[in-house]
Amino acid sequence: MRPHYIGLMSGTSTDGVDGVLVRADDAHPVSAAPSDAPGYALTLMAEASLPLPDGLRQQLLTLNTSGPDELVRSALAANALADCYAQVVHTLLDETGLRAADVRAIGAHGQTVRHAPQAGYTIQINAPARLAEHTGIAVVADFRSRDVAAGGQGAPLVPAFHAACFGLDSGRVILNLGGIANVTLLDGGVRGFDTGPANMLMDAWAQLHLGLPYDREGRWAASGRCHAGLLAALLAEPWLALPPPKSTGRDLFNLDWLHTRLDAYQTSPAAADRPRGSTAAYHPPVAPISAVDIQATLLQLTVQTICEAVHQYAPTAREVLACGGGALNPVLMDALAGALPCRLSTTADYGIPVQSVEALAFAWLAQAHVQGQATCLPAVTGASHASVAGCLYPA
Repeated sequence: MRPHYIGLMSGTSTDGVDGVLVRADDAHPVSAAPSDAPGYALTLMAEASLPLPDGLRQQLLTLNTSGPDELVRSALAANALADCYAQVVHTLLDETGLRAADVRAIGAHGQTVRHAPQAGYTIQINAPARLAEHTGIAVVADFRSRDVAAGGQGAPLVPAFHAACFGLDSGRVILNLGGIANVTLLDGGVRGFDTGPANMLMDAWAQLHLGLPYDREGRWAASGRCHAGLLAALLAEPWLALPPPKSTGRDLFNLDWLHTRLDAYQTSPAAADRPRGSTAAYHPPVAPISAVDIQATLLQLTVQTICEAVHQYAPTAREVLACGGGALNPVLMDALAGALPCRLSTTADYGIPVQSVEALAFAWLAQAHVQGQATCLPAVTGASHASVAGCLYPA
């Protein structure tokens, strides 16, 4: 029997766990330069999703900033997340009729709560030993630390997988629309980087003002108008102007970031209050911007930062393939289609469900780890050398 792998992903949107079970062809070594056939060496056999319990979701979000008793809360959240992972694993096994012994390894990324590669660390909440114990399957986890130790960003992790699926010379850009947006550029090599927020800020703003986990199908954003002045203020964020390799997360793009820039834009000192002799241009206070117009502006922030990245770093791209939860937002997708310089499709058009791409990537990364293949690439992360991603926790 060919070996099987499971991939698990809970992304920066913190909405739930996506899992896949695949049949792999270990006779073909994992590589960053395989054939052009989509789904190279993997056959998708089952998918499963599990929403995160509200209490766990809130705990994970809270752990993005410092607070009391962090170590204990982190450990308890890791255990609870591992239990959710185990539940998804058992669902996948039940759907396929396979046993734990039929699965070579689980790839489980964990939940990123801090990401500061410039300071030499990245933190993913996870309890891989607990997951191995509760499933009877070996677990590959901690995919970022080795690359960060080699001076890299530790992210994005999936460009090598995208190359395996779509080929190095495909002229495509793979666009992941999760909490953060990231792109993989397939133009004869493998490059990739984060472009900025995708759903993260829009989701947080919808939760704050609608009491909903996200803006379903982008309807709320569609009912508002992008505010050009606020958009320009948001685009002035210095991180956005950094060249790749680069990565980001909730450490930077969060509601505090948004409120700080919104407050600075909407209020400015009257001329009489400015220091004597100041030559700074005077801008009168801006009228309050409605919540719905801010949501429309956040959507346009996502669109513009993605399009600028494609225009600057992939000017000859023939096609952008979107995946992730944002690919199910028709308002966002329509806005991207109208702004991108090339055709916009989704990975589903090539047989890979948009919600399963990252989980598939971690099944593939688990296979790569088992085979000892390097998938953290210096051209993507800026590390001093390529490295094998992950650590193995035996069953």
